[in-house]
Amino acid sequence: MQDFIFYLKLGWEHIISLDALDHQLFILALIAVYAYNDFKKILILVTAFTIGHSITLALSSLDILRVPSKWVEFLIPLTIVITALDNILMKGKQNNLMKVNYYLALIFGLIHGMGFANTARMMIAKEQSLFVPLLGFNIGLELGQILLVIVIVVILFFLLKLFRVNRKDWILFISSAVFALSLKMTLERWPF
Repeated sequence: MQDFIFYLKLGWEHIISLDALDHQLFILALIAVYAYNDFKKILILVTAFTIGHSITLALSSLDILRVPSKWVEFLIPLTIVITALDNILMKGKQNNLMKVNYYLALIFGLIHGMGFANTARMMIAKEQSLFVPLLGFNIGLELGQILLVIVIVVILFFLLKLFRVNRKDWILFISSAVFALSLKMTLERWPF
């Protein structure tokens, strides 16, 4: 049980800590186009991200997948750039949005999972079984993401309902800010 709790805390910190800005920006960009009453859809998207993240961690822990860290560090903010840019370019076109975002979350979760892969490989390799560490880590990650989503949705509710912020303005403002921050991160991490 102690191992499970250890990995649960590790997953929680992986999304909640101040060092997790890339994950937090991705979640913010991913859910920016949804309203507070789309909470179920948002949870599905966050879970898709966790599934992708989990697959990469499992493949890495089994030493099936290895990607140079300089590429991973570049690709992670690039996924955020793409997600934010997609929000800006869609400009309210909601057709098939859930399906597109689900696949983006799943695929980009694979990439984000590589960011923790080297650390996970070393830590989990010491364990007799992958199941408990991966389960604990991913539950912690999911709980952290859900907390982050709740905070964002509450802020969105207050902005839209109490302060009467236009939803399209919210999407454009948040997506543009996330785009600018993640583009800066991407350029700083250029692998060449």
